[in-house]
Amino acid sequence: MTGASTDLAFSRGLWLTPEAIAWPSCALPEDVDPGSLDWVLHTATDGRIDLSRREPYPWANVPLTVRPAGLPEAIVAGRPYLRSAIGLDVPEVSDLLGVLAGQVVVTAQHRSGRLVEASGVQMAPLLDALYPDAVHATLGADWADGAPTVRVWAPTARAVDLLLWPVGLSLEDSPERRRMHRAPDGTWDVRGDRSWRGARYQYAVTVYAPTFDRVVENRVTDPYSVALTVNSTHSVLVDLGDADLRPQQWERTPSPPLAHPVDQVAYELHVRDFSKADKTVPDELRGTFAAFACDSQGTRHLRALAEAGLTSVQLLPISDYSSVDEERAARLRDDLAALKAAPPDSDEQQRRLAAARDGYNWGYDPWHYQVPEGSLCVRAADSARERVREVRAMVGALHGLGLRVVLDVVFNHTVSEGQATTSVLGRIVPGYYHRRDVSGAVALSTCCPNVATEHAMAQKLMVDSVVHWARHYRVDGFRFDLMGHHSRDNMLAVRAGLDALTVARDGVDGRAITLWGEGWDFGEVAGNARFVQATQGQLAGTQISTFADRLRDAVRGGAPFDEDPRVQGFVTGLAGEPNEAPVNGDADAQREQLLRDTDLIQVGLAGHLKDFSFTSAFTRRGARGDEVPYKAGTFAGYATEPDEAIAYVDAHDNETLFDALTLKLPVRVPMDERVRANTLALALATFSQNPVMWHAGTDFLRSKSLDRNSYDSGDWFNYLDFSLTDNGFAAGLPPAADNADKWEYMRPLLADPALKPRPRHMKRAHRMALDLLRIRSSTRLFRLGDAEQIRRKLSFPVSGSWAQQPGVIVMVIDDALGEPVDDRFGAVAVAVNANPWPVRQVVFALVGPAWSLHPVQRDGADAVVKAARADDGVLAVPGRTAAVFVRPRIS
Repeated sequence: MTGASTDLAFSRGLWLTPEAIAWPSCALPEDVDPGSLDWVLHTATDGRIDLSRREPYPWANVPLTVRPAGLPEAIVAGRPYLRSAIGLDVPEVSDLLGVLAGQVVVTAQHRSGRLVEASGVQMAPLLDALYPDAVHATLGADWADGAPTVRVWAPTARAVDLLLWPVGLSLEDSPERRRMHRAPDGTWDVRGDRSWRGARYQYAVTVYAPTFDRVVENRVTDPYSVALTVNSTHSVLVDLGDADLRPQQWERTPSPPLAHPVDQVAYELHVRDFSKADKTVPDELRGTFAAFACDSQGTRHLRALAEAGLTSVQLLPISDYSSVDEERAARLRDDLAALKAAPPDSDEQQRRLAAARDGYNWGYDPWHYQVPEGSLCVRAADSARERVREVRAMVGALHGLGLRVVLDVVFNHTVSEGQATTSVLGRIVPGYYHRRDVSGAVALSTCCPNVATEHAMAQKLMVDSVVHWARHYRVDGFRFDLMGHHSRDNMLAVRAGLDALTVARDGVDGRAITLWGEGWDFGEVAGNARFVQATQGQLAGTQISTFADRLRDAVRGGAPFDEDPRVQGFVTGLAGEPNEAPVNGDADAQREQLLRDTDLIQVGLAGHLKDFSFTSAFTRRGARGDEVPYKAGTFAGYATEPDEAIAYVDAHDNETLFDALTLKLPVRVPMDERVRANTLALALATFSQNPVMWHAGTDFLRSKSLDRNSYDSGDWFNYLDFSLTDNGFAAGLPPAADNADKWEYMRPLLADPALKPRPRHMKRAHRMALDLLRIRSSTRLFRLGDAEQIRRKLSFPVSGSWAQQPGVIVMVIDDALGEPVDDRFGAVAVAVNANPWPVRQVVFALVGPAWSLHPVQRDGADAVVKAARADDGVLAVPGRTAAVFVRPRIS
């Protein structure tokens, strides 16, 4: 053949059923009619198809026919991106299963023999169709009577052996090799005996590998591993039901109950951050799961938050990841003396850390989904079983503090694909688990190889792994990274898997487990191109929440990836404290943006409901939540119920709240006022009708020295000090990779000593944050939990009126309307003043019965708010304050 490229590393074709292949029409020149070409399916058991060779070919060739009407509706339903695809009819292929175990290529050429198109073929949909029963298989090690049966799904493998290193046999020695037996569902299994307990193992999978274009034997760990050797080189046979793996506190301490999902307030925390800087934790336990079981400054801090109203700790990924060496001795320690000696605006700190690599990572590079990460363990190098015991002890300790445990899970991508060492899935079933773009390349829109959870066995791995953590570790919730890259059906499958868990059978009530995630819409799946996505506004009725960026951006100003980070928002200066940056426009532009942000926040306070009606501050006309513009054709309101959105103002991603305030507020604003702005921003999330998330340390002004992406910035920039002595600001310029383009803005700020808070500022911020939790937890009206109740009870009486002052929001929640829910208060009025000066706001709706300051604020840590008054329809509110007024219940 001659003509087009014969690079077969890409797989543009999609083999959907035994009779049909789809081909992207964009792969052909616009002036070429697909029906005028000769389409051929080439198959070679051992690979080595070389299209530069002359005919006759030494491999099988099957002519294909173009379907003039395209693919059948039954095939493209649910796959919108295939509607314009070329449909190819496939005649009956002898030994189809054998064909799928080798190389498969499709070519299209002119009658003259000139090649127009050639590519490999994706076979995942066909494998799903041919092996439907595989989704019911129990994969990994299944224990019965003290002996395991080990099973792996490898439908395209020629053979699979289990390589076994029994206890006492060194990993340097040759393993025992046990033949595994193939089942009709594409799985392979072997039955062991009691002597296998504690043995190390790998699979030896003989399979055609497209990466190498030949048949290879891949020695690979088990994707369903529950225990691993250090650095994840071998799986380990461990029965999670063993008595010595069940710490007493974990066994006996029940999960704290949650009456309704909107009651949840979560504290997002990295396991290593929690204790790495805590001198009250024994040195050998710092940065590990075990630190949560210590009586330390960190656990005392969590206890105080829990007593005030925090319900949950959300942990960044704790399942096995590839980026950190699990041999603690092999990890370099930071040269703290040199780091501390460098100036606060120097690039020396980040340069030293980049060279050292101290073993820090957030963990969004998943390797094995059902095993705890060894670098967070005290004794991972000594015993694979310790990973299990230490995580269970941590969960038990957190339950003992009155806190639920939510895990951040990453199923949208893997760290690698193909034949890479860390590509477990790709070396067992090559080409199956990863999604490809229209060019036929593995999609990388998540910044790593994207997992195609629309494929049955990829969804199964996702569901089985979530159920595994719920059943075997008794965690209480899951946060899904880039959830919009999963389908709504994926998430409903997860929900169904959890709902099937019962206390009697599994030790956990799966229906009480909460789910939320990042519902962002981007990449090759955007706009429901591949399936109905699990994105904002598409999870109605599921009780699955998405993070609401609307309130976040309105409070902070701008968006996470602004070229100029000084774009101001409602709390960061649009209300009376301009920073003079040209990016904010003139006074008229600033006033307009302030009113738009006011609307976004008001809809956020009302639970981001799409059908919540109010008078817009910007247009001064009636509007629904789904009519208030946000950005790029989206709107402020998208939820049908308040438990479908999460209110927050900062997270592990992007700058901390304190750092955003530092970048956006004028330098002249004193630290006492910055503390107030921090508390005000938190109040706008905490007083929302949605569930709430706080980033760890946001309650005491945590800084990452302006780092916008600290995923591998080391302990230095991720510093978390529960002694409330040092907030982490002015630790040097943050790492260049993600921040160098903003260094010009950062240098003068980091060099200014007035911008670093003293311990008294951190302690005051913390005490004021505790009061926010106390108000929310003690006042049912902030947690109505029902859209109809919100529509009846909640209003913004001055919004859009002549009386509304810029930078002021008044929210009233009246329990006399609709069914009463609060046994303490008849109504609540929240008066938010983002201006730096005090205001007197007329609110005609509050004329009448006496209103008083909420008891928590009346007796609380903030001396300034105590000056707030409600006097017959006039609210006097100090600057940068969210004052909460209450009206007694009338019997």
